[in-house]
Amino acid sequence: MNEVMARLRQFRDDRDWKQFHNPKDLSMALSIEAAELLELFLWKSPEQADVNKIKEELADVIAYALLLADNYDLDVEKIVLDKIALNEKKYPVSKAKGKATKYTEL
Repeated sequence: MNEVMARLRQFRDDRDWKQFHNPKDLSMALSIEAAELLELFLWKSPEQADVNKIKEELADVIAYALLLADNYDLDVEKIVLDKIALNEKKYPVSKAKGKATKYTEL
């Protein structure tokens, strides 16, 4: 992950784009890229979506999420593991296994 972050920062900094990478705009860009990812599935079955285009859009989503985390000096591994731990409490296997029910309705 260190190499990925170094490359993202270098790409951004070489173009003097850090000035545009405030949390609001990074969040907006993340949302827009996520919508572009969704668009690849619109009116198609999951199998009909172009995997190469999915890879490109997913990379954009991940890149903006990582840049947003970097902006706040967040440890991505830690925050994801913390969220998994929280979700394990909200969705215990004994209640949630095989169900797509929100935790408040389990």
